[in-house]
Amino acid sequence: MESLAKSVAVLGGLVLVAVSLMTVISIIGRVGIQIGLSPVQGDFELVEVGIAFVVCAFLPWGQLKRGHASVAILTDRMGKTTNLIIDLISDAILLATSIVLTWRHILGMLDKQRYGETTFIIQYPLWWAYAVCLVGLVTWIIVGVWCVLSDADAVSASFRKSDETGVAR
Repeated sequence: MESLAKSVAVLGGLVLVAVSLMTVISIIGRVGIQIGLSPVQGDFELVEVGIAFVVCAFLPWGQLKRGHASVAILTDRMGKTTNLIIDLISDAILLATSIVLTWRHILGMLDKQRYGETTFIIQYPLWWAYAVCLVGLVTWIIVGVWCVLSDADAVSASFRKSDETGVAR
């Protein structure tokens, strides 16, 4: 699971670098108009698509590595089993969120495809941008399912251990 999430995140990182380089080239083109240079046509449209992909590509890695917000000042004082249950609940909420966002994203993509919407300047179909974002979103669901199952197994093991020792952990 780590390889899958990392691969998608690295792809997102490469796209982020490409978007950054394209932005620099476009800015240089704007500054150098007097000497015959020009900005990248549709640069802001390409930035929008690229950054949307980057965000979606980083979501699975963030969940896998527990990069979401936590309240350690409270949870550090709780027992191991309680923290495992909190992890399970938070991962289940993130899984539900990933499913809803992906579902709505697919509906938005199909809507853009049905009406043939394109970007203003470079005229590429908007649904393409939605489609590439699905790589990260579907991976997020896969990682989310794995996290929930892993958390449930850890909670179960913790309860079994406390039953064996007679001490709640």
